[in-house]
Amino acid sequence: MRGCEDARVRGCDEARRRTILYYLRKEHGTMAFVTGLLLIDAPASALNNAGADTGARTDNTVAVKAIRTRTGERFPYVSAQAFRYWLRTTLEQLPDTGWQAAPIFRETKVAYTDANPIRYWDDDLFGYMRAPSTKTAAKAAREADASRANETPTTDTLTRAAPFRVGTLVSIAPVTITDDFGTMSRHEGDPVPHEHQFYRTTLKGLFALDLRACGTFSYRKKTGFRHLDDVRIEEAREKGLTHLEEQHSYRLPLTERVRRVQALFTGMARLEGGAKQAIHYTAVAPAVVVLAVTRGGNHIFPYIIGEQRGEPVLDLPALAEALEVFADELRSPVYVGWVRGYHDSERAKLEAFAQEHPVLRLSHPRQAFAALIDDLGQHPEWME
Repeated sequence: MRGCEDARVRGCDEARRRTILYYLRKEHGTMAFVTGLLLIDAPASALNNAGADTGARTDNTVAVKAIRTRTGERFPYVSAQAFRYWLRTTLEQLPDTGWQAAPIFRETKVAYTDANPIRYWDDDLFGYMRAPSTKTAAKAAREADASRANETPTTDTLTRAAPFRVGTLVSIAPVTITDDFGTMSRHEGDPVPHEHQFYRTTLKGLFALDLRACGTFSYRKKTGFRHLDDVRIEEAREKGLTHLEEQHSYRLPLTERVRRVQALFTGMARLEGGAKQAIHYTAVAPAVVVLAVTRGGNHIFPYIIGEQRGEPVLDLPALAEALEVFADELRSPVYVGWVRGYHDSERAKLEAFAQEHPVLRLSHPRQAFAALIDDLGQHPEWME
């Protein structure tokens, strides 16, 4: 079906292409998502911290974030907010993607981005909420702030649910968190004691990207769907965005939408970030990634990685079942990236499995992301 779609739209003019894709969507379903799973190897890490530990031996003790079960077991985690921050920061530093980051504005008790997805790629893919204060003092402060010279005027409360969704990255198994005791002693007099926590584990997380929502901006007066106010609607018209009148939306050109999505996955392949890197340097780029373009946003890979004795284990029966049950929902190959040297025995199992299942493409995580990025440019129907 994927090859058929590609052949039918290749060489067609825009009107003909849209007509073909409309009937293909009616026949075969809509809403393409990139759904994925990733593993981060944390051999001795403290990637996301909860602040001071009031029950510790010293006054200045930093605790890691962890889920505690009823039986007392602890699962370290990295919040979705932290992961999104890592990704945003990585994208802003990449020189070759053209990433356009939105400026951030601060009022007394709130902060928000420019909330203009037409101009700014992170507002498009990561979503926003913009409700600036209407108080006279707040208005005066905004007018006096020189950093707001290029701010987009806002005439209405705006909210955009993020097309990019990411779950909490949680340890695959409970761990015993280590309390590390140290001192600051490079001065005369008594040393200053301090403590911090760290752990050894593999973190697993899920993510998804709604491809049709990328670069498509609604002006419906409904919470979560009011992406554009009157000012932004006028900007959409001036810049020639396609007006989807029945959907009460404006849409960027296809090439621009694809470029933004490709940049996002480039950033994920090169991910950097995490707390305590000066003393617990951890490479947070995925050691393992599994992703595919699917019909609908239901994740098909959440149970393919299990654990034994705290180490990740590839669950081949679960993977085989997912490929069988969701075969009609796959719109792309299944791109699998697995770093050599990281649990090679499990990678070997996957290599043998891929020989019998040609829908799987096994490579390094960066190569897996690169294959998806390339295929996104070859399949415009995925964005419809």
